[in-house]
Amino acid sequence: MSDILVPGERVADPTEPRLSAWEARTDLPLTGLAGFFLLGYAWQVLHTGATPTARLWQEILLWGIWAVFLVDYLIRFALARAKRRFVWRHMFDLIVVALPMVRQLRALRLITVLRVLNKRVAVNFRGRIGLYVGATVLLVGLSASLAVLDAERADPDASITTFGDALWWTLTTITTVGYGDRFPVTTEGRLVAAALMIGGIALLGVVTGVIASWFVEKIAGAEQSIEETTRSEVQALRAELAELRQELKRT
Repeated sequence: MSDILVPGERVADPTEPRLSAWEARTDLPLTGLAGFFLLGYAWQVLHTGATPTARLWQEILLWGIWAVFLVDYLIRFALARAKRRFVWRHMFDLIVVALPMVRQLRALRLITVLRVLNKRVAVNFRGRIGLYVGATVLLVGLSASLAVLDAERADPDASITTFGDALWWTLTTITTVGYGDRFPVTTEGRLVAAALMIGGIALLGVVTGVIASWFVEKIAGAEQSIEETTRSEVQALRAELAELRQELKRT
């Protein structure tokens, strides 16, 4: 069980001691900062009645947090010995810090909070995967809804103009249903849609795997139970036959 890597668990790389040490020290603070970012971004998107001064400070706050993530990436890149491998393994981080227009997706780093739960909750591997998938669906769905609403509602041709519309669009997109009654028309909205489609397929694959694993486990358990029952019955019959043989010998 200790050899299995689950989402959210960070394993120290012996070939990158300085990088691993930095990530261990900054993981929890950056996770909290990501959660604060998500709350701040949600407030900015949903609270449309904020004063211009308040909106200015919101922008400064969000851009400041984004700058912290940028500095974190640059420091990790500088500490990494294998630069190319680091860039390849952290491609998502690079995309997020390089494209400010999708900076809100950086809040998905909040998923690392589940590593703390993993250390405190004694559940089996499938149970942990289910927990991670559930949290990921919620975070992806919330982030995508906020992002697409922020990108779309100012466009005159937009069909996604309220948070309810955004949630409905996210639900139909992430489940690959795609009713088509709500759809993004802006470039940023379509980028969010593309990411959500890919993520939805991946999440459905994981969910399908978890359900299949559960069925296989139940079927295997039922087969084992039947096998044990049959074995005990056969042993009982053998014992009865042995007793009959002894009685026949005595007669």
